[in-house]
Amino acid sequence: DVMNDQQYLVQNQSRQTEPTPYERKLAGAIEEVFGSGRHDLGGLVAGLNDMGVLAPGGRQWTEESFTAEMQRLGA
Repeated sequence: DVMNDQQYLVQNQSRQTEPTPYERKLAGAIEEVFGSGRHDLGGLVAGLNDMGVLAPGGRQWTEESFTAEMQRLGA
């Protein structure tokens, strides 16, 4: 039963705090890149760079820096 299943659905179950403005901006940009049809890591990184969404430290993203940032954020 769908109604009974929804009582167990909790969005963002692993999140300890509300997302920061940086995290919200990055999440929105990632969704936008995925929405454009890019679904691989290289395409995602290129899309973020094309949008001007910079990595920490003001640098362009690389596959390595994106992976490290996702690990740091616990994503």
